[in-house]
Amino acid sequence: MRAARTLLALIAVVLLAGCGARTSGDAAPGRSSAAITCVGSDTLVNLALAWAEAWMAEHPERRVSVTGGGSGTGIAALVAGTVDIANASREMSAGEIEAARAGGIEPVRHVVALDAIAVVAHPANPVNGLTLEQVSAVFTGRIERWTGVGGEDRPVVLLSRESNSGTYVYFLERVLRLGRKDSKDLFSPETLLMPSSEGISTEVRQNRNAIGYDGLGYVTADQKPLAIAVGPNSPYVLPSAATVIDGSYPVSRPLFMYTAGEPAGAVKEFLDFVTGDGQRLVTGLGFVPLQGGER
Repeated sequence: MRAARTLLALIAVVLLAGCGARTSGDAAPGRSSAAITCVGSDTLVNLALAWAEAWMAEHPERRVSVTGGGSGTGIAALVAGTVDIANASREMSAGEIEAARAGGIEPVRHVVALDAIAVVAHPANPVNGLTLEQVSAVFTGRIERWTGVGGEDRPVVLLSRESNSGTYVYFLERVLRLGRKDSKDLFSPETLLMPSSEGISTEVRQNRNAIGYDGLGYVTADQKPLAIAVGPNSPYVLPSAATVIDGSYPVSRPLFMYTAGEPAGAVKEFLDFVTGDGQRLVTGLGFVPLQGGER
């Protein structure tokens, strides 16, 4: 079902022409004010599609197009003024914000859900948990065999999203580089770059040596999420809605929708739904609904 939803999302519910206005919700020539384009994060694509379907069921006169392609793709489209909403699993960079402003667009960030990034392995792998330092050492290639983290004498097969993915950027900055601004660590050149979350899931399920990372909503029963500890003397915590909410899981993040200026019209109505009644859909897709103050 998830794969089918993603395929539908990539095809999109509705294809729209024209350029986006500088204030979300204002129609550009040849573009209906009732139609909304929503492009970007593959982490968010299934959730955004579920929101779009539910909202259009309540408002049959409205149309929402949901397309993936990665956070970078959505943000680039927002900067170019060709979409109403950019879905992103990371924050816009200073350079992206500067480019948007140079084109007369003021990006406005909306937190729409919470997520954990799970580090996943094959279910037969005896390793159950890693520290953040160990995860960094594995993905940078400093540890090349599972024996280096208490596992079997097997080579580690590294899986990552492509660099256009917001999940890739977040994992690079917060896990590989451990949040250190001066770190230049990079993924090992042996890392296999996967074009989608489903690609990582599929490879982990069939490769006993594999390790990857993915949004919590893409972790299935035939993958093994590893417990993560901040340090060797810290508790090892599994990713879940509860551990994201209580702050004990160390690799969690907000998910965003960006608009060009403060939203108005149909875009505002849709975002009000997403951060309001639409939160009832979040848990069912494996993500974490907003807590009161984060809306």
